[in-house]
Amino acid sequence: MLFKLSFRNIIRSMKDYAIYFFTLILGVVIFYVFNAIGTQTSMMKLSNSTHDVVKLLVNVLSGVSVVVAGILGYLIIYASRFLIKRRNKEFSIYLTLGMSKRKISLLLFFETLFIGLLSLVAGLAIGVVLSQLMSVFVANLFEADMSKFQFVFSSEACLKTIAYFGIIYLLVIAFNTIMINKLKIIDLIQASRKSEKVRLKNPIVCIIIFFLAATILGVAYYQVTVNYLTFLSNPSMFTQVMGAGILATFLLYWSFSGLIMKLITARKKLYYRGLNSFTFRQISSKVNTTVASMSVICLMLLFTICTLSSCLSIRETSKKQLEYATPVDAVVSYRNNDNSKWEESNSEEDKDNPALKAWKQKMAVKYENDSKASIEDIIKTNPSLWNSLKDQTSFNTYSLSKKIENGGLDLNAVLNQRSLQKMAEMTNGHANGMYVLRIIPVSDYNKIAKLYHFDQYKLNPDQYFILSDFKKMEEIYNISLKDGHKIKINGKTLSPKFDHNKQGFIEPSNTNGNMGILVVSDEVTKTLAKYENFMAANYKNNDKNKTEQLDKDLRRVITGNENDYIKITSPRFYSIHTKNQIIAMSVGLQAIATFLGLYLGIIFLISSAAILSLKELSESSDNRDKYMILRRLGADEKMINRALFRQIAIFFAAPLFLAIIHSIFGLTFAIKVLSFIGTEGLALSIIMTVVFLVAIYGGYFLLTYLSSKRIISEKQLRRD
Repeated sequence: MLFKLSFRNIIRSMKDYAIYFFTLILGVVIFYVFNAIGTQTSMMKLSNSTHDVVKLLVNVLSGVSVVVAGILGYLIIYASRFLIKRRNKEFSIYLTLGMSKRKISLLLFFETLFIGLLSLVAGLAIGVVLSQLMSVFVANLFEADMSKFQFVFSSEACLKTIAYFGIIYLLVIAFNTIMINKLKIIDLIQASRKSEKVRLKNPIVCIIIFFLAATILGVAYYQVTVNYLTFLSNPSMFTQVMGAGILATFLLYWSFSGLIMKLITARKKLYYRGLNSFTFRQISSKVNTTVASMSVICLMLLFTICTLSSCLSIRETSKKQLEYATPVDAVVSYRNNDNSKWEESNSEEDKDNPALKAWKQKMAVKYENDSKASIEDIIKTNPSLWNSLKDQTSFNTYSLSKKIENGGLDLNAVLNQRSLQKMAEMTNGHANGMYVLRIIPVSDYNKIAKLYHFDQYKLNPDQYFILSDFKKMEEIYNISLKDGHKIKINGKTLSPKFDHNKQGFIEPSNTNGNMGILVVSDEVTKTLAKYENFMAANYKNNDKNKTEQLDKDLRRVITGNENDYIKITSPRFYSIHTKNQIIAMSVGLQAIATFLGLYLGIIFLISSAAILSLKELSESSDNRDKYMILRRLGADEKMINRALFRQIAIFFAAPLFLAIIHSIFGLTFAIKVLSFIGTEGLALSIIMTVVFLVAIYGGYFLLTYLSSKRIISEKQLRRD
């Protein structure tokens, strides 16, 4: 009996469940698609390094899925609350007719079970189809071979989806049982007649609070845009600014909710036009709950916009960055490790310990012998590997001493006072000792410039220029260079050849990470100590499998292990940068940023839209009698529908409008932070974010209006 009744209720009220059902299906689809990425990539031909990236990505998404499940769980319970409230009259009839609360709970159990099964089946079916499209996106991201593409079903993602949503539905059932046990017939009968009283706020207080909130927001905007470096470097300030932004958002909605009725009622022509008075009274009647919900939804939309825009921007910029960052197939280098402990062999400690003194002398000899061997000499020990290379180019950097701590010029020696002041402002006073510039002779620079396709230059003995591609440091250097700042190296005074920084690097990287290289004449480096030795080269064979094998051979020769990119010994620190490695790191950054941003961004967008939608549907259900009174007073359906549309539009626009304002400053902050890795422009990513907002947020708005229109329709009122 109860089974049939619950099934009939679902069929009859399918339109009432539209938002709920739609949200459940979307949640299942998103959950399955992102958890199926590991299975989707298993059919692709990926390199070992890319496999490691995919493994890391899958692990990250699995961890995030727990958070997503929590968000969806809260959302579904919130929706269940609306559905129970929507059926107050129905439950009152059941209780009046003698049905026990236990049977009503059982009735809701069957309904939840039906809806859960339907949403799971529908969501998984759609998710499986969309996951195939995701495969194409993943293949494009990882540049994988899709020639052997085949339809893939992820049983692991399916079981995980069923398990997580099964737990969520059990919680919903428990929540429904608790809610039913609290029901009272008198409350159910009078529920539709209850309406929150309009509480008019003191306009003077509202104005004061409004300007206070605006001031707090102004300070927060300043901290995240102008003073962002200090903001990032100070965790306590970060927390304070975020907390201030949240508080200001709440105060803005609180104060504006009190002012809007005063402003609207002051304009008599607007207030008494059509059903405007009714619309604004409806908005005001829920002002207390609206303030809190608007604030939360606004912050969720802010997170969505900034997350989607930033993550998509990282992907696009990383793709553009790769060509610049990988001019050659491999760069191998070593630098002097800290050798001070065996350079000072005549210390007092050595006199009392002959064994230690002898060891230091032995290490000193070993260091001198090792330092004579270049990278080329090491690679030539493997003739097969050496013969697989072409365009071999060796070059060196120099320092003031063999000791690692004196590996170059401190910023204090390279920058003038104005630059140091600018640096102090950007780094919150931590400019000194932040970075040491390495020194390279112009002849060596021109070697790599030719290989890297950079511009080549000539220098007089008394000239220098700075090579960097780290944007923030470029700004600092350019101040000194425009002032013609002179530097001294071992008694020689050098003047800048150019009044601006030259963009470039000597070691490839997946980001614009060259903080600064000092390029001087060969005469200057004759008095300096050799600090680093490099060799850049290309592979003769361009086949991907062959180049990956050559990467392994190179790592094996240099480090002794085909999986290690660095090797640390007593006299030296070895490092290897390969084109495949940089691409894998870049792709890994793209993948993690893109999928994590999309996953969380879409979930937050769905949650914010669904909460707002359910709240509006609940209010439409509560106010059905008021709409019936309007009809009796002579209002036609067109006027009523227009009033309903305006009411819903205001509620949907209010959090979105402030979220967009927040996002302007949030994205400015994102651009400044992402500029550290060379990210520029967010035009394309913002367009994609707008598409998501229109599709999901706009879809919920349209569905909310249509559902509310049906709830308050005269036909539905008569049926109920």
